[in-house]
Amino acid sequence: MSSEMRSLAVTAIVQAEECAVLRVSGDLDLRTEQAFLAEARSVVSAGHRFLVLDLTALRFCDSRGLSCLLALEWLCRRLEGRLLLASLGVRMLRLLVGTQSLSVFSCYPTVGHALATVPDASRPAWPPMAEGPSDGTGDS
Repeated sequence: MSSEMRSLAVTAIVQAEECAVLRVSGDLDLRTEQAFLAEARSVVSAGHRFLVLDLTALRFCDSRGLSCLLALEWLCRRLEGRLLLASLGVRMLRLLVGTQSLSVFSCYPTVGHALATVPDASRPAWPPMAEGPSDGTGDS
């Protein structure tokens, strides 16, 4: 992991052909914006024009982070998809309201609610299937 990403983690939770769910945790700010954008753009460039960001574990987002989200929103719409924000915390909600940008984004209380708005053919299974033991005995 690069030093830029030390305080930010982007984890792919589930992916389908045209949709991906990414969990964003940590701080989205000046130090992490470029690495975040590179990661998110690579997911969109791989054909995931519907991008759901699970923001449950996002601790901090400043104006630079908001600019990243606006750039992703533009990119997804350009590809006839959507950026969907799920599980926003109070701080993130205050940032969106305070900057009058709440109406720009599609925001949902949970990832499940966000995925319900994705076309059926593009929607991944949710919740993701838990991986069990490979031999089926329950022993590791």
